[in-house]
Amino acid sequence: MSKRGMLIVLSGPSGVGKGTVRKAIFEQDDNKFHYSISMTTRAMRKGEVDGKDYYFVSKAEFENEIENGGMLEYAQYVDNYYGTPLKYVNEMLDQGKDVFLEIEVNGAMQVREKCPDGLFIFLTPPDLMELRHRISGRGTDDLATIDKRMAKAVDEIEMMQNYDYAVVNDEVASAVEKVKTIIRAERWRVKRFLPDYKKQLGDVLK
Repeated sequence: MSKRGMLIVLSGPSGVGKGTVRKAIFEQDDNKFHYSISMTTRAMRKGEVDGKDYYFVSKAEFENEIENGGMLEYAQYVDNYYGTPLKYVNEMLDQGKDVFLEIEVNGAMQVREKCPDGLFIFLTPPDLMELRHRISGRGTDDLATIDKRMAKAVDEIEMMQNYDYAVVNDEVASAVEKVKTIIRAERWRVKRFLPDYKKQLGDVLK
């Protein structure tokens, strides 16, 4: 049986650029991560593709998945559900493949409870004014929604203490390299490296 893959969670406040950084990582030639596509009830934005950027479903469909235990994590954020389907994640990890999640902060904390051995990276903006500029610059939200997102972002940034690493997204290329460096280093942490050696020692002593 192959060694179980590593679960990598990239999270941070809305508007920080999680999607942009994740896409940049996956566009590189050396990418071997498997992206777990999130499910959401929010409206599809211009340029997004169902089944590629998100699984876009109705509220009733999402709640049915919750009731049937089909979600690794989920959260209700600014009147919409967001979550990660469980089946795909488990299938990939069991095959020894690394799974990359790009999710909201509340969802990441649910994953942390269920998968404490995952790698949790918090993507943060250079400052709050820059975050507001990024959110308003999307052109998809009215002023009231922007204010709600900013209030939520302040609460989410305070949850940074629950993550393993933090990366400032000042420039996408720089953030990408920092995330990849963290992942490379994490593979050689003793807690991940030692179990294989213990198994080998056990086999030798039999």
